[in-house]
Amino acid sequence: MEMPTPDAAVLAKKPRLVERLTAVLPEDAVIHAEREIKAYECDALTAYKCPPLCAVLPASTEEVAAVLKICHEMEVPVVPRGSGTSLAGGALPTADSVILGVARMNDVLETNYDDRYIRVQTGRTNLSVTGAVEEHNFFYAPDPSSQLACAIAGNIAMNSGGAHCLKYGVTTNNLLGVTMVQMDGTVVEIGGAHLDAAGYDLLGLICGSEGQLGVVTEATLRILHKPEGARPVLMGFDSNEVAGACVSDIIKAGVLPVAIEFMDRPVIRATEAFAGAGYPDCEALLIVEVEGSDAEIDEQLGLILQIARRHNPVELRESTSAEESARIWLGRKSAFGAMGQINDYMCLDGTIPVSSLPMVLGRIGELSKQYGLDVGNVFHAGDGNMHPLILFDANKEGDLELCEAMGADILKLCVEAGGCLTGEHGVGIEKRDLMVAQFTPEDLEVQMKVKDVFDPKWLLNPAKVFPLAASETRRAA
Repeated sequence: MEMPTPDAAVLAKKPRLVERLTAVLPEDAVIHAEREIKAYECDALTAYKCPPLCAVLPASTEEVAAVLKICHEMEVPVVPRGSGTSLAGGALPTADSVILGVARMNDVLETNYDDRYIRVQTGRTNLSVTGAVEEHNFFYAPDPSSQLACAIAGNIAMNSGGAHCLKYGVTTNNLLGVTMVQMDGTVVEIGGAHLDAAGYDLLGLICGSEGQLGVVTEATLRILHKPEGARPVLMGFDSNEVAGACVSDIIKAGVLPVAIEFMDRPVIRATEAFAGAGYPDCEALLIVEVEGSDAEIDEQLGLILQIARRHNPVELRESTSAEESARIWLGRKSAFGAMGQINDYMCLDGTIPVSSLPMVLGRIGELSKQYGLDVGNVFHAGDGNMHPLILFDANKEGDLELCEAMGADILKLCVEAGGCLTGEHGVGIEKRDLMVAQFTPEDLEVQMKVKDVFDPKWLLNPAKVFPLAASETRRAA
């Protein structure tokens, strides 16, 4: 995948750039030695690497503003970085850019239980937001699989979801306000602690913008009371298509579980070898969890089990204890690590209408045979957020390119089924040249005009989201 080559004039600016950055940041917050910047040459899409000019680690909004002002004046591109867990290359640098990491910005700034919000610096990890409020019986709902490590900054950039997004929504449904620094160093406040802001929905524009419009340094997040209780049920089926049909029927029945998770045989086998969760020997399984009072849980699960039995399940296992619930979830939470022990893989995240699950799963199986690459399916089935894991050998010449071609076909399939290219990972570099499969040239032009307003020089997170030729033309204008 092509990345822009370093501009000789920009490379010549590096000594002066480092000098100016060191004047506004502590010395250890400016990383520029060649051996040290290698830590920032990629994110979780490790197939692609590119060392930046340097990296900076500011600790406050004021320091972020100072950094961006310098880079704007010197026309040096900036790549915002949370924890580097992006699977779409969202934090991949270009050779002429500065990585701006928010890892040092991890404080809780305000907590208000009466109005149910928390304000944090965006370098704080997802799971630690719940950790800050759980002793008061509150939690933060979005729960990406990487929640132990991923930062709120990245969650906002990619509009991340998680297993429980079916009931509680994704990041945009739980974000109340942000402090954002624009590329020229201007600090703006958008939204706030109230439920909805007046005027245009700028907060909705910022959430999911992939660091293209500004650097979000502080966030006001909605926190919720923990439910009275929760209970999962595990269902095994003879085929992916039957499991997909069961999901569709559950949603059509009007039941709203807190989560519906899907795993197929390759993933089941891998997680059993890795975690020993005690899953059944079947082609596909679902984990469906509901929450509320005991009476509410019994009523909801009763209907869900009734629907499942129509599809002749291999096994139905309703949890009877906290320990059993933990074991049911153990394999699902271990899935990505377990698959990584088998082989290199590319994780996709196209989204489709739930009713299309049987058809799309069947077609993915056909593409697997066509390309000769194994696929494991594990995903948030309730909202149709697919996560096919395409297995390949990174050390085998041509395998990565074959994997990318198959991935492109799967994502195009999602669009053809009435879905979209990304549910929560973002476009990054992974899908930038596939944007034409979903959007017309006129659609893309409107989106790029929005970036023109916020970042006229196109210095923020270059070479991402939009087809490379289009964004480089914009940047050179």
